Amino acid sequence: MSDNRIVKAIKEKSKSMEAEMSFFDHIEELRWHLIRASIAIIIFMIVAFIYYDFIFDTIIMGPKKPTFWTYRMLCKLGEALHRPGFCIDKIPGKIINTEMAGQFTLEINSALIIGITLGFPYLLWEIWRFIKPALHEKERKAASGFVFYASLLFIIGILFGYYVIVPESISFLANLSVSKEIENTFTVDSYLSSVATLTLATGIVFELPILIYILSNLGILTVKFMRAGRRYAIVIILIIAAVITPTPDMLTMTVVSIPLFVLYEVGIVVAGTVEKRKLRQAQEA
Repeated sequence: MSDNRIVKAIKEKSKSMEAEMSFFDHIEELRWHLIRASIAIIIFMIVAFIYYDFIFDTIIMGPKKPTFWTYRMLCKLGEALHRPGFCIDKIPGKIINTEMAGQFTLEINSALIIGITLGFPYLLWEIWRFIKPALHEKERKAASGFVFYASLLFIIGILFGYYVIVPESISFLANLSVSKEIENTFTVDSYLSSVATLTLATGIVFELPILIYILSNLGILTVKFMRAGRRYAIVIILIIAAVITPTPDMLTMTVVSIPLFVLYEVGIVVAGTVEKRKLRQAQEA
């Protein structure tokens, strides 16, 4: 009797050890996926550091110049609509450095932000490689375009944030003056933080359909729930647009809100597709 208990205890212990080994194996595998993604980000960061003059003068400081693409398009739009107020031909405000190592830190931070932005699709690819073995064959086929669509939405969001939200925000804040006694002078860290935050935040917000797809697969979101909550979603989107764009004019808020409304409607279509797939699989089973 005691021998059976010993054998049973040994078997249970071996099962728990196998489970622990499996858990730590997964952690080790995840660690290597994250290491490879970090190496890719570092490589992009080094490339950005090498070509820093072009990146800083053309990309980072672009929205500060009246010759920026967005400002030129607004001028053309103003001419076509006979609304000269659309044209932005002056971006006042002086950008200064107030720290001893400020400009060196600026180079490092700028290169890191560029590295993260360019390396984001590869990070998604490594995450997909990690979770792919745990999925069933049908789940793999259903999520086969995850990296492509997530990267595409992120890039579209980055471009929208950089060419629409950032220039509108900088133009408004640089021209804002509550008194003639106050001169707008911005630190370079503040400027870089504003450009990076608005751009990356918009890229992340554009991942909304991917988030809806995941939540729909988990059964948390349904088409019925999203349609019923559309009125609340509109209010939330308007609040997000007001937070992202510090400009008070309705035109800018509308321009920012429209893509978010479209993303929400795309999310409803995505949730509907997931529900139909689940129903079809249930009927086949």
